[in-house]
Amino acid sequence: MAALAGAVDTNHVDSGVDTAAGGAGAGRRRHADAVAPLERGLAVLRAVCASPDEPVRPGDLARATGLARSTVDRVISTLIRLDYLRGEGREVALAPRAMELGRAYLAASGLPQLLEPLALRLADELDESVSVAVPDRGHARFVVQITRRRTMSLVFRIGDWLPVERCAAGMLFNSRTQSDWALDDQLIEPGLIAVAVPVREAGTGRVVCALSVVSHTSRHTTESLRTLALSRMRETARLMESALADAASGHAHTHPAHGHAGAHGHLPAPASGIDDAKQDLGPQYLRSLARGLAVLTALGGQRGGMTLSAIAEATGLARATARRSLITLAQEGYAGHPDPEGRLFAPLPAVLELGYARLSARSVEDLVRPHLTRLTRAVHESASVAVLRGPDISYVARVATSRIMQVVITVGTRFPAYATSMGRVLLAALPEPERTARIAATRLEPLTRFTVTDPVALAAVLRSVAEDGYALVDQELEEGLRSMAVPLRDCHGRVVAALNVSMHAGRDDPQHAREAILPTMRETAARISADLAAMGDRLDFSDR
Repeated sequence: MAALAGAVDTNHVDSGVDTAAGGAGAGRRRHADAVAPLERGLAVLRAVCASPDEPVRPGDLARATGLARSTVDRVISTLIRLDYLRGEGREVALAPRAMELGRAYLAASGLPQLLEPLALRLADELDESVSVAVPDRGHARFVVQITRRRTMSLVFRIGDWLPVERCAAGMLFNSRTQSDWALDDQLIEPGLIAVAVPVREAGTGRVVCALSVVSHTSRHTTESLRTLALSRMRETARLMESALADAASGHAHTHPAHGHAGAHGHLPAPASGIDDAKQDLGPQYLRSLARGLAVLTALGGQRGGMTLSAIAEATGLARATARRSLITLAQEGYAGHPDPEGRLFAPLPAVLELGYARLSARSVEDLVRPHLTRLTRAVHESASVAVLRGPDISYVARVATSRIMQVVITVGTRFPAYATSMGRVLLAALPEPERTARIAATRLEPLTRFTVTDPVALAAVLRSVAEDGYALVDQELEEGLRSMAVPLRDCHGRVVAALNVSMHAGRDDPQHAREAILPTMRETAARISADLAAMGDRLDFSDR
């Protein structure tokens, strides 16, 4: 667990010139073996993440980093090829796959897996928001966040940080204090109060992380919050300490969700793949930047740290190449030694600033809207995404085409699942016993003269949808309306949403829709599903 707050080994940082960019690497001295393209790539990625608005113009990134515009353009081309950035016209924006960098730290530390269930239980007991933060270079960076949904709610995201003097958690990281609890009385902003207790490392007593309960003055005074929460927080902290000690005594092991892969199946690019991209893009592709990011992602493959040999094996890189990348990542504040001997390398909390916090705040609508826009332009029909909510589908995103006559549907609109293409895709993905139970519990009303209302016939339709991988509904929801839908899958391969295209039944026949539109829909669904997988479990698709 020392990797949680492990400082970069200063023996790995020689004298030299200061790094050019701000962020985690600001103020460090440059190591003679540091990889310049990796330094520059990290600087550009930090600048994108720090920009108040997205997408960002390359010229603005050049000014923010102090790099030449031609250098920024080469970095952008490389990051686009790696799918960490996406071009939007003459601008660029973060792509969901950039989350795998921050997820490398979360996986290697093991904190979400170990502590989130305990934090969730405490939040349920107190009916207040609960967070866990780790120390990060004079800041408290949040790695677990359980938020109660209220009119006045916290908007902190995993990866966000606060100065240590501005929050209760941060006060506990001050080495000059040995307090067993801390209080934040509206230091962050008026009305917001918090109580925090330390979670310590077995044996050393070092504060590994801090557990906080946060409320609002409309619900509690600082005294009433302390009275309500403190004893339960201390008990939860003891349980967290036991969980960390048990994990540490089990020694380093491969993380079950990652292996030597990046987040949710994204393997670090092997040397051959990096070389192929270099051949495709030529001088616009920075191979050493790609290799460095592959090393950073690979560090998430083993909890507790990895040896240089293991990193080289995981990435397919030569030991000397992997070592130079590690030196650069250490210099930039993104990797360190979790062990006293300095044999192991692990990612540090600062990695979360490389897109994780910003991307984790994106909603399903934010994620899918660009894809829907491109699909609508390609097929000249309206496109939507919906999820299952009880017996209905609920629209979570929609892009309408420009026509004189169109179906007016907004986000949040609900329709009966049994009579819609997206509903049938979602019902067809359920285990057959649950699918049968849902049909039996639904009142199948004839919405038009074409609506399938016989339970046996509907069950047969759903079996066909499951086999075919798509659904086409012709005027069963409303006469004159035809729609076709395909499934969207998450990082576990589960169908969590559906994508559809709706059209007027009089313009084309169903067979034309299958031939002309379905292939494009499936391509779009594959791209959206890849983004959903990159987001991990940060999106809520629960049936409620």
